[in-house]
Amino acid sequence: MKIKILLTLFLLILVSNCVGTSSQGIFGTGVSVALDPRSIGTQIDDNIMQKSLSSRLLLKDKKYVLSINSKVLDGRIFITGKVDEPEEKLKITKMAWETKGVRSVKNNIIVKEEFNFKQSAKDILITSQLRTAMIINKKIKSTNYNIDTYKKKIYIYGIAQDKDEMKQVIDEAKSILDVEKVIASILLVDDLRIQKN
Repeated sequence: MKIKILLTLFLLILVSNCVGTSSQGIFGTGVSVALDPRSIGTQIDDNIMQKSLSSRLLLKDKKYVLSINSKVLDGRIFITGKVDEPEEKLKITKMAWETKGVRSVKNNIIVKEEFNFKQSAKDILITSQLRTAMIINKKIKSTNYNIDTYKKKIYIYGIAQDKDEMKQVIDEAKSILDVEKVIASILLVDDLRIQKN
């Protein structure tokens, strides 16, 4: 009974956070809402969808808090992480599609394999190299992107100002040594359902 009460309190705190009250948005702490090309309403809708999915994942199994990452951009849900069984991946995909307001779901969840420290270190290095390259490249608004790397495959999620910026991001990712594949889920500002004025 105590655990259920604590879990409920935790969920209420988690769900009660709002993009409009701080500078924390889908792209993480410290990113100004003003830099995000989505309208404030869309940012709030996306944040609500993300919190809703995170809460339902937590209720399903507490281990998903650490093993599954979800991002919502313009009603599109992107999921990454690792699970033990293929059936879990299917259940999480189903939960994502059941989220109110979802427009699409991109599932990049991977079924766990034996942990390899060398591979994990290489993946972290690849992610940090791409993040640095994007910050240095003045044609890219690096705050509009999230990066995950798994087994030398880079997953990029974000919003590009135009096709040239999208190409720059993908080219930067492909230029990193040892990268085997770049999987980009990048939306253009023009494709957003609601844009800033």
